[in-house]
Amino acid sequence: MCWYMHRSKWMVSVRVISLLVLTLSTTALGAQEMVRINKQRSFPQSVPPGDYSGITWLGGSDYAVVCDKTNDAYMRFSIDIDSLSGDIRQVRFLGKQPMASTRRDAEDIVFVPQDSTLFICCESDNEVWEYRLDGSTTGRKLMVPAVYKKATGNCGLEALAYDAVHRRFWIVNESTMVGDGEQATASNGVANRLRLQAFGCDMQPLQQYCYLMEPPKADKPAYLFAMGVSALTAMDDGRLLVLEREFYVPKGKLGAYAYCRLFCVEPEKGRPVDTARPLADATPIEKKLVCEWRTSLSLLNHGVANYEGMCFGPTLADGRRILVLVSDSQHQYAGVLKDWFRTIVIEP
Repeated sequence: MCWYMHRSKWMVSVRVISLLVLTLSTTALGAQEMVRINKQRSFPQSVPPGDYSGITWLGGSDYAVVCDKTNDAYMRFSIDIDSLSGDIRQVRFLGKQPMASTRRDAEDIVFVPQDSTLFICCESDNEVWEYRLDGSTTGRKLMVPAVYKKATGNCGLEALAYDAVHRRFWIVNESTMVGDGEQATASNGVANRLRLQAFGCDMQPLQQYCYLMEPPKADKPAYLFAMGVSALTAMDDGRLLVLEREFYVPKGKLGAYAYCRLFCVEPEKGRPVDTARPLADATPIEKKLVCEWRTSLSLLNHGVANYEGMCFGPTLADGRRILVLVSDSQHQYAGVLKDWFRTIVIEP
């Protein structure tokens, strides 16, 4: 991620505003489809403080989660989802699975059911390695193009997806890389240009596309600011869901917000780019808005949530798909932030 919370305590006692359930109509995923954003929930009695940055579904109620401050284990969670509403009823931490070092700053994780292995992308080296469920490494990795080495600081590989139907992997950098343009800030109004890269099941790179983010909502300097794609999820028909996240913190902390936009893209309709050329003149892939939501910080309420992990969970009995999201609380920073979970229901 592109921002860092200083570890000094905040000078005011704060809570943050909780976003209620939203129900929206949209044509982004199909002419008759509906999207419902369920209320976000936290489970402090059964979920320890964390820096949760990526999540993947293993089957049933079992999920694997990575933290961007942990390099020697991944986490196992049980998430109980209501079979009718798709809402989260309970989340329980099942423990850590020790593993070979992820080389620091693990940002996303996907499960490959055909091989029963996990792939984890790390921002410290912009690489994606394969691991067995017991935590041992297979020695295989995605052959990430050299251009991703141009990512700056903590603005590299943040999001990873796997399409189990077409056996294809996807990665995208969080913010604009050196040579591709200016990075978005809280006051420059610039839209980040990102590189969306596909890989085959042989780990070799396939097509690469230009992904143009929305410009920031913010229009004045910030104490802390992060603008980037924080998560990807692949759909069975080859489309991708892309989570754009804007996190804004003013100097006084109160009034901070996290604004999330979920978009759908169809790579097959996009125009691949030349990986050796800057993105300034590249044609961005077309995207359609699925839904959006905002959480913010106030004195009286709590709920600001920096969502960084996203995956599909079980399909409900009536065919609806469930997106499961987890936020990064920076280890419940200053005793104020919470580890939030949320589901989004895509209804036929």
